[in-house]
Amino acid sequence: MTSNVAPLIRALLALRHYFGALLSVIALAACTTLDRQLPVPASATERATVLGGLSNARYFPDTQANAILQEAYSALDRERTSRDGGVTPNSLPDACFLAISGGGDKGAFGAGLLVGWTERGDRPEFKLVTGISTGALIAPFAFLGSNYDDTLRILYTGVGQKDIVEPRWLLTAIFDESLGNTSPLFGLISEYVTDAMLSEIAREYAKGRLLFIGTTDLDAQRPVIWNIGAIAASGRPGAVELVRRILLASAAIPGAFPPVMIDVDVDGVPHQEMHVDGGAIAQTFLYPPTLTTGIDLRSGPLVRVRRAYVIRNARLDPEWALVDRRVFSIAGRAIATMIQYSGQNDLYRLQTTALRDGIDFNLAYIGPDFTMEHTAEFDQPYMRALFEYGREQMRGGTAWHESSPALAPAQAVSH
Repeated sequence: MTSNVAPLIRALLALRHYFGALLSVIALAACTTLDRQLPVPASATERATVLGGLSNARYFPDTQANAILQEAYSALDRERTSRDGGVTPNSLPDACFLAISGGGDKGAFGAGLLVGWTERGDRPEFKLVTGISTGALIAPFAFLGSNYDDTLRILYTGVGQKDIVEPRWLLTAIFDESLGNTSPLFGLISEYVTDAMLSEIAREYAKGRLLFIGTTDLDAQRPVIWNIGAIAASGRPGAVELVRRILLASAAIPGAFPPVMIDVDVDGVPHQEMHVDGGAIAQTFLYPPTLTTGIDLRSGPLVRVRRAYVIRNARLDPEWALVDRRVFSIAGRAIATMIQYSGQNDLYRLQTTALRDGIDFNLAYIGPDFTMEHTAEFDQPYMRALFEYGREQMRGGTAWHESSPALAPAQAVSH
């Protein structure tokens, strides 16, 4: 939900009216902190494990690309085994990948797009689904298929702000970990992410399909890719609770929403990691570019048709706004601008990696033709309109673009 910064900005703007009162108590901030368990030392980051030492539950993609590659090869083995009659090395079926970005309540676009894809009749089964922030909340339902379309519709057209976050009293929030309490969102996640859902995810994992969710380890300042299928298939106590907390963490906008503390073990000693929105590092991902460096995907035993579908739950064109000459207005606009162009840089990386690896690239995003004003976060009329916009874009065959506009080939200029 990284692009959903408006509540944070509005709250920060409101602070200027309280500075007089805050000055009398600001010294308390230095003495006030929330308790937490022992953090993981920097030297032990990659030795920390969850669920009693589940080795493939997650990866640090900046250094563990080889481990992700090994998981990909294992998934290929499971895929070959699960298909009737097996799959010979040179007869691999087409593989479709889906990456769903952050975007807060603009996730209604991606939800509507998926529902419209089902209605159009050519929605594929995805070999790999990835999600960050609001994309992480959509990803399990997209992974499990069209049977969950009604759930997506409910979550992105029937949910309001009260179902997501409870605002804290401002003077309390300034000395707390966030401006809001996401207990309502965790309750919503827990309602739908059940043991039965994890059993379904485990079943698909056994077929060689992968579901990855991104968070940010704030202590380590590193991205984390969670292997939800492996967690589901582990059958270990606490698996469903861990998946719920991963989804909550991926959507935890730093400062606006509380971070999520995840229990880990280091050499048998309990520790705790602080995780926040995966969008603090990337808005969208498929796999680390280093994963396939030096690997031939165009010929030999790994050859197959590969298609990547990327849903950007945001606009690509800049949105003009009058910026007041006030510190919070300027800072808020700068943060929104950084998030906007961080998301675009992610698309550049995905597209260039896909081109290198011979993967057909398809991108969907909110176009300038969607003009409804966004006046409040998680406003139901806005989300319903955006859901229908995504749905009709897909049904009408106009959703997918072959390139980000900034990477489209330049037109020849005559002299």
